[in-house]
Amino acid sequence: MNRNEAITVALLLGGSALLAWRAPDAWLALLVVAGAFALIWLLSLKLKDASILDIAWGPGFLLAATVYLLQQPTSARGWLVFALVALWGLRLGAHIGWRKRGHGEDARYQEFRRNGGANYPLISLFKVFGLQAWMLWVISMPLKGALASSHALNWIDLLALLVFALGFLFEAIADWQLKRFKDSQPPKGSLLTSGLWALSRHPNYFGEALLWWGFYLFAVAAGAAELIIGPILITFMLLKVSGVSLLEKSLKERPGFEAYQKDTPAFFPRWPRR
Repeated sequence: MNRNEAITVALLLGGSALLAWRAPDAWLALLVVAGAFALIWLLSLKLKDASILDIAWGPGFLLAATVYLLQQPTSARGWLVFALVALWGLRLGAHIGWRKRGHGEDARYQEFRRNGGANYPLISLFKVFGLQAWMLWVISMPLKGALASSHALNWIDLLALLVFALGFLFEAIADWQLKRFKDSQPPKGSLLTSGLWALSRHPNYFGEALLWWGFYLFAVAAGAAELIIGPILITFMLLKVSGVSLLEKSLKERPGFEAYQKDTPAFFPRWPRR
């Protein structure tokens, strides 16, 4: 286990302990999400394509939020946060599903399949589908905090909404710009370096991290500031594990990437240099 994997496990264990203490009824959401992901695992074995799990990532949070919402009286904040989760989760699922159509299994999962050998089905159940269900549950901690409160809306909710909106727009616009770039059929190995991609090499990942800090601010407004491990985990994952660091390994060989890397930050946006 390398350093980043050890930090991830520590955050998952810490988040699980915090949820168990702060909201023992949250375990139901884990069971529901894990059950849904197990069904997707069975489908992936039939299709021989584990990357269908990526389509379920966003909608999985909507499933968890639904469980949370049904466990307590609904407040104005609860309905607002639930609507935002639905907006983000369904958009992301639709985007990934549309992007995936006509393509086979993602290269990341193909490598995992080769390394798994004859034991791949069981390994994928726990190390891919089970692990992602657990991650989703811990990352969803701010949703539990925000949805469980009956506190009146306050100025922190407005700040949370603004942070979420900025993150959502960053992710959605960056995804749209990348899709439009790929649809233009550029020369093989070309890089998108305009639009939001001139401010950050991974503006979609930045947007996703930022909107989860927005969800966390909703939890702060609801009196659940201790549920900070959720946004910390998703930010760490996007920066060090499954996001920026993983994707850049495949980009390093592309022509012009070294100059792009020098002039454009990897994650946090910065106005382009002249």
